[in-house]
Amino acid sequence: MALHQSGEDYLEAIYILSGRGKTVRSVDVAALLGVTKPSVSRAMSILRAEGYLAGSPEGGLILTELGQTEAQRIYERHEVLTRFLTSLGVSQETAEDDACRIEHVISEESFNRLRDHAYAQIEKERN
Repeated sequence: MALHQSGEDYLEAIYILSGRGKTVRSVDVAALLGVTKPSVSRAMSILRAEGYLAGSPEGGLILTELGQTEAQRIYERHEVLTRFLTSLGVSQETAEDDACRIEHVISEESFNRLRDHAYAQIEKERN
């Protein structure tokens, strides 16, 4: 089943938090996204039902292989888009906000071309 923007945001948040090396809890996700615990609870139920998320014995949130793959895809889009926008002179804050919106709607084809272009520019600047 295709994820909605909010589902992608939750997966990305869990991915970011899991990279910090601690058990990811619903309260951590709520704090990062600025949402309520009941909202996180509902989203986690949906993500579990769709196979993106599992629970740990300690009660933490763990991405399944499917969830990890999707979260990495979303996170890469966010990072590339943010870097691309800041390279154009957009402020970091605006670039972050815009990247968060764009990452959910840009086609795979357009993103891949933008990513390739951005990496080519970075490589060109290094030389």
